[in-house]
Amino acid sequence: MAGFDLAEDQDAVFEELVATAKKEHVDAIIIAGDLYDRANPSEESVKRVNQMLFRLNRQEGFPLLVVSGNHDSGVRLGTGQEWYAATQLYMRTTLKDAFSPIVIDDTQFFLLPYFEPYEAREVLGDPSLTNVNKAMQRISKEMVQQFDPTKKHILVGHFFAAGSAHSDSETLVNVGGLDAVAVSDLQPFDYVALGHLHNRHALDDAKVQYAGSLLKFSVSEAAQEKGVYIIDTATMQRRFVSLAPLHDLQHLTGSFADFADPTNFSEAEKEAYTALTLTDVEVIPNVMAKLRQVFPRLIGLDRKRHVDLGKVVQTNVKLAPTQLLGEFFSQVTGAELSEQQLTWAKAALTKAKGED
Repeated sequence: MAGFDLAEDQDAVFEELVATAKKEHVDAIIIAGDLYDRANPSEESVKRVNQMLFRLNRQEGFPLLVVSGNHDSGVRLGTGQEWYAATQLYMRTTLKDAFSPIVIDDTQFFLLPYFEPYEAREVLGDPSLTNVNKAMQRISKEMVQQFDPTKKHILVGHFFAAGSAHSDSETLVNVGGLDAVAVSDLQPFDYVALGHLHNRHALDDAKVQYAGSLLKFSVSEAAQEKGVYIIDTATMQRRFVSLAPLHDLQHLTGSFADFADPTNFSEAEKEAYTALTLTDVEVIPNVMAKLRQVFPRLIGLDRKRHVDLGKVVQTNVKLAPTQLLGEFFSQVTGAELSEQQLTWAKAALTKAKGED
């Protein structure tokens, strides 16, 4: 994120997840896709994910219910899934394998990985499935046929549900309706656990819940609380458990003078991933370097005041150069040139004329 390595933060929040799972005595852990942030992850990323899955499944003994997401390579992630099941690591990375439920105690889990419409046409043999919404209607019907009436039914998926909202750090999808799954098509399930969107409040529905990301990945997520959901399959009631980050992500607005004074902030605030919006209008030399002395994890800097490019400003081009500069400065900043600034401008102009 903004050039910063989040490995330390990922390891810290993972330890909190493990501690929460043990404290809550969960019977299984759902991972609803996007184990990686790209289809061809680095060796270090693959090693870290393998270590985490091994820790959860083999060392802690939790059954894992995993689907691939749009950022994952289903082929790479699914390698070895046939023998993973022997230790209750249930992984689905292709649509054709999604129709056989995993049974744990009183619940059937249907694991639906991220898929494209062409996969649905091939697997279901139906050329009319031209978008995800149409495909999901057919997929739901196929899964319902596998329902055991004596058990509860949970769908684990990775898609955009109609009415959901995006965060800046997510890959955009078509939200015009064609690539959004209608929530009404998910009603046969007792509960739907979704990945894909980073905001757990992206959709408000009694049965459908986005877990959200464990960490904040963009400034638009600064106000979001991250964590996990505990679902009670007896009642299908869910409960959110917050996970505190090693370093928070914050967005602050104020003056350079306030931000440059470290006594104005706690250690946690200074160590957080920070985006700053300056209210100052004057030029501040080496502003990023100076602010990073207080906020070493500075990820963004902008100004509250911007030039309105849509407004045509009439300027008298016959004015003297220093007068033109004064008008421009006033239009941009809303202030007048000081005597010192005017002296600097005249000296620079004289020097430029001499070089000509």
